[in-house]
Amino acid sequence: MQSRRVRGPGGGWYVHRALRGNYTQARRARLRAVGAGALAAALAVLVSACGGSDSSSDAGEPTGTYRAEVVAAEFPTAQRLGETSLLRLGVRNTGRKTIPTLTVTVSIAGREGQTSSLPFAIHDPQPGLAQPDRPVWVLSAGYPKRTGSSEPGGASTSNQKTFNLGPLKPGAETEWVWKLSAVKSGRYTVLYGIDVGLTGAAKAETASEVEPGGSFAVRISSRPPNTIVTDSGEVVQIPQKPKRTGG
Repeated sequence: MQSRRVRGPGGGWYVHRALRGNYTQARRARLRAVGAGALAAALAVLVSACGGSDSSSDAGEPTGTYRAEVVAAEFPTAQRLGETSLLRLGVRNTGRKTIPTLTVTVSIAGREGQTSSLPFAIHDPQPGLAQPDRPVWVLSAGYPKRTGSSEPGGASTSNQKTFNLGPLKPGAETEWVWKLSAVKSGRYTVLYGIDVGLTGAAKAETASEVEPGGSFAVRISSRPPNTIVTDSGEVVQIPQKPKRTGG
């Protein structure tokens, strides 16, 4: 396991861990949806045999292995309830062929996170709940989107944990941002995995021949952020003073 602590563009500290094992958990979440899609495709074939039509958009998706590297990964490790933070991921195509469909699968670690159908939520196992998936973060409308883009984003797929970032040419980089508001206190590990395609027919790997992905260990405090109201009526957060160390 490798971890890296860096100062982000807003002055805060971020910790990024590159973890093959944690990525595998995120990949399993995607593959569960792929399995459901395969069942739906099989049913579609039966319908087609009876005179219906197969409208599967995954037919003919490329196979093989594609090279990709995570070149940027940022998410604050210390957050507060009601606070909005940005999760940034940058990916580079390090191979010689265009990645047909670059995807990112996000999930919270642990059984409760893996069984949730939402990327930034945990599953409450109590029976009879109308909505068993409890958000830890709420994703803002129109996100994720390309960094610096003013156009609406989204990148949604049939699996709510997987985001379709589109094709990526050889040598090209793309960076995307998720705008998230913390709504549940506690300690959580956010897993993310980079892949290609939506059916599992193709796969991504780094130059070291491992699956690209990583995690963020985050603590959400129940204490709300300090804010003030400006003369223009805007609510802004008061920056925390850095702690002094030493004599």
